[in-house]
Amino acid sequence: MAQMSRKMQREAVFGLLFESDFRRDETPEEVYATWCEQNGEPEGTYVKDAYFGVCEKMDEIDATIERHSNGWKVSRLTRVSRAVIRLCVYEMAYVKDVPCAVAINEAIELSKKYDDDKARGFVNGVLNGIKTELEAHAE
Repeated sequence: MAQMSRKMQREAVFGLLFESDFRRDETPEEVYATWCEQNGEPEGTYVKDAYFGVCEKMDEIDATIERHSNGWKVSRLTRVSRAVIRLCVYEMAYVKDVPCAVAINEAIELSKKYDDDKARGFVNGVLNGIKTELEAHAE
């Protein structure tokens, strides 16, 4: 597979997370293997590291989302919003070379591209609340 930009890699991780939501009877490894068969093995490790990182930290990420989603359970979010927010929270909390503002901006772009127009404000609000919490813990 040709070299993917970080934006393309992020979109691939989003797609894997979205697909995993439909294929709950399969392990993340199985979902990833199928994706690689269809798309080729990605260059570099970002797609693999981020996808498996989100899967590994899912409980922590979902707990963080629920603290900031105004009473909404993660299970009630649309699959698109859920995948976008999970990826962004993972990037903000665990990927050191992605500034929070960049992660949020990229999440909003994914939301614009794939989610309902009404979801964008919700996604932005949740992510900004999480960013504030993460920055407070970092001080």
